[in-house]
Amino acid sequence: MPTRRPSTNLDPEPASTTPARGRSGSEQAEDGGGRTLRRGLQLLDAVLAADREGLRVVDLCRIAQLERATVHRLIATLVESGYVAQRGRFRYVAGQRLAALALNDAAPNLAARLRPVLERVSTACGDAAFAIVREGAASRCIARHVGTHPIQILVIQVGTRQPLGVGAAGLALLSALPDDQVKAAIAANATSLPRYRGMTPERMALLVQATRERGWSVIGNHATDGVLAVGMAVHNAEGEPSAAISVASTLERMPRERQQLIARLMRDALAALLPAGV
Repeated sequence: MPTRRPSTNLDPEPASTTPARGRSGSEQAEDGGGRTLRRGLQLLDAVLAADREGLRVVDLCRIAQLERATVHRLIATLVESGYVAQRGRFRYVAGQRLAALALNDAAPNLAARLRPVLERVSTACGDAAFAIVREGAASRCIARHVGTHPIQILVIQVGTRQPLGVGAAGLALLSALPDDQVKAAIAANATSLPRYRGMTPERMALLVQATRERGWSVIGNHATDGVLAVGMAVHNAEGEPSAAISVASTLERMPRERQQLIARLMRDALAALLPAGV
């Protein structure tokens, strides 16, 4: 006697591929594509509504009322496209592409809030100061302030994008991210890093480690020859890294003592002007 499959309230994949009477194959394909898209968006909505710890596959199955195989297939596509990221071995959170969209919306406000900080630091040290935000595995300059010293090193302009970490502000922001996001960003930039005067993923990982130990970043001769810059991450009210600032000058003008001075100037300016974060 044939075994009956237990009933379930999960939404299984269609069992039959026979076209419905009176409907073309293309219409059937369009219906299937629409159903897949709705299911994928349903999973994305669930991930976005979750807390920062993310959701497990079993959670997504329960929320979306889908079978495990379907969830695995859809979530793999969302991860591959950058809309969802894996946290640890079993949980899923919003991915870099969504974070970049959110930062694009917030960038004008971040720039306005960071400009007084840049002005204060630049006025105190005489060199140009910059602010950047993260866009996936890249950084984008959102503000800068030109100093009073006769020689100004304007390494980037507002709007300039480059791999996260090759500049001092980008390195400070990269170093403030969780380990899994650091590894993902470095891996994403692996082929483009060598264009920055011999930067490699291995060297970038060492710079991240040194930045975390020091509390601020320092990098020279990679983004621009003969230039050294100091950077510091900027956190939001929840303590998450949202932006970073930096000061750049010539190598001769940046001995170790002055690097430390500029780091103190940045820390003091952030504490005075943005005590609750950006």
